Amino acid sequence: MHIPFFRFAAFAAAVTISSGLQAADLASPDLPHVERGNLIFEGIPRPDPEIAARLQRYQQSRSATFLDWLPEGGMLIATRFGEVEQVHQLAAPLGMREQLTYSSDPISVARAAPTAPSTRFVFLRDEGGDENAQLYYYAGPGNVRQLTHGKFIHGNPVWSHDGKHVAFYGNDRDGASYDIYLADIDSSAPNIAAPVAAAAGTSGTPPAAGGATPVAGAAATAGATAVPPPRLIVGGQQDTWYPLDWSLDDRKLLLWKYLSIDESYLYIADIYTGTLTPVDPSGHKVGISSAKFAPDGRGVYVVSNEDSEFQQLRYVDPVTHDVRKITQNIQWDVERFDVSADGRYIAYVINEDGRSRLTVLDTIQKLELSPAGLPEGRIINVHFDRTGKRLAITAESSRSPADVYVFDVEQSKLERWTHSETGPVDPNTFVPAELVRYPTWDRINGKQRMLSAYVYRPRTPGPYPVIVDIHGGPEAQARAEWDPFTQYLVNELGYAVIAPNVRGSSGYGKTFLKLDNGVLREDAVRDIGALLVWIGLQPVFDRDHVVVMGSSYGGYMALASLAAYSDRLRGGVDVVGISNFVSFLASTAAYRQDLRRAEYGDERDPKMRAFLERISPLNNASSIRKPLLVVQGLNDPRVPASESLQMVYRIRSNGGEVWYLAAKDEGHGFRKKANRDVYLETVAQFLQRLAGK
Repeated sequence: MHIPFFRFAAFAAAVTISSGLQAADLASPDLPHVERGNLIFEGIPRPDPEIAARLQRYQQSRSATFLDWLPEGGMLIATRFGEVEQVHQLAAPLGMREQLTYSSDPISVARAAPTAPSTRFVFLRDEGGDENAQLYYYAGPGNVRQLTHGKFIHGNPVWSHDGKHVAFYGNDRDGASYDIYLADIDSSAPNIAAPVAAAAGTSGTPPAAGGATPVAGAAATAGATAVPPPRLIVGGQQDTWYPLDWSLDDRKLLLWKYLSIDESYLYIADIYTGTLTPVDPSGHKVGISSAKFAPDGRGVYVVSNEDSEFQQLRYVDPVTHDVRKITQNIQWDVERFDVSADGRYIAYVINEDGRSRLTVLDTIQKLELSPAGLPEGRIINVHFDRTGKRLAITAESSRSPADVYVFDVEQSKLERWTHSETGPVDPNTFVPAELVRYPTWDRINGKQRMLSAYVYRPRTPGPYPVIVDIHGGPEAQARAEWDPFTQYLVNELGYAVIAPNVRGSSGYGKTFLKLDNGVLREDAVRDIGALLVWIGLQPVFDRDHVVVMGSSYGGYMALASLAAYSDRLRGGVDVVGISNFVSFLASTAAYRQDLRRAEYGDERDPKMRAFLERISPLNNASSIRKPLLVVQGLNDPRVPASESLQMVYRIRSNGGEVWYLAAKDEGHGFRKKANRDVYLETVAQFLQRLAGK
């Protein structure tokens, strides 16, 4: 990556910005540079102890997330009792949480061995937020085997029904493509013959045996039985493959070939013969979000937007190609589902304008069950146990953290399994997420287009200063979900927080999702301009004290909004945001480049490159005339630290004010509690200043 020379006013010296730029290079006699542990502070005033004390009360809250059922009926959950989330075992409702993993990095993915007599599972862990997750096998206390190695990414572990194999993806072969690998956990498992050819759209035979490239050798803890290194099963092209499910006889894998949010394909791989067969041989371009084999051993349940604006659940017969719609005439997305082992019950979650609604369908009695008592907000996952009678659910709301519930389908009874603490704060003070709609700048069907937003407002009289909190993605959505920092901003700093769903957000149909793609990117920024107009017309809001904030793509939106509407904003907060699309696309991790080009445009095309340069905040930094806080994890593989550093330099070269906070042991966001506490204290101090307090 190359950025032209320019003059940095604070240093009075010429600097070249490149991916090799270091955070310490920002040091200046005029701007205090402080390093505390793994944290770097540049141009940031001394911390305010009063802010830290008040914020800590909110940051003591924790959540619990369901990970998997254990064969004997207990479950694995992820929760935090120290710095980061770890895997815990839970034997009964509201029982003691037994911690099983002890790592300095968070663990949020674990899958239990389906037939093990004792607690055994595989889990993923990266280092310092670098996202190069390695696969581990937990066989008991002190017996943890590392199955993969190297600076490669791995994920989606899926156990075979007999508990002898784990399929997963990895980019070990070329650093860019996601191939399918198989780990033989049981050394007595039958040998899988040859790798499957990844021939797109056709059935075929595998290449000659020996073409498989194993993942780097697996190490074992002392005294543990050696596990053979994982083997390449599907690969050989520049594709992105995910394993989704095993067939009942463990001969076949359901694979997901992902190109973009609106184009992906399903294949069935026979791991013994090498045949790779498309579920839909017509090759229709559709957006698929999830799929799994049906318990009948023949069909596949698929959530896709085929012939629909929204993601709907269907049953597909790969042999006859008959399709049966499970959900239809629902003008919202099915965002997750599961099917009981006997096929009788189907649980699916509908995303209704940012709030989740769970339905359990009894296919025999033709009944729809809706469990009462779940928090009214977001359902994070649903999963039947091996009997098919109990459904585990992780749910949260804007006023309560995520917890695990179990719905006994036959008794129609909901039972709470975890009760997470909100910290030393009265939960009655937490404010709800209020859904509002505001008009934007264009029209649809002859009427002004309306966009949705969630508003969190103080209970005290207004007018309130405002934070416009823009979600990342951009294929994401502002949801009614738990965020203790939002509650702090509302209750302690007196801000109203508005989280809009600008065009390009998910959850509102595939047409809406594409409204910001490529050369339409600036239209999403105009939606923020329309929101600022709407804020100015509401007496309850203080139009002279509005701050824009966002992470990742939301960070880009915050920067772009500051450049476009600096006269209407007091300042902004950019967390791991994109400052220049061209340099971002050239330097993001190789396995993400094509995926992001499908959304933002291909910078290798001269016309698109010129457009991306024109709209990038870095090249419009002279228009940013208000204070800016920039936050960055230095191990970020998605939005490299150079994106933040070059923005800091450019703003300061124009005489602007920037606070810069970086962490040496974080990546795309701050996941460790100590780091996150300091990060949020810094944000709170910055926002308190902008509010004039």
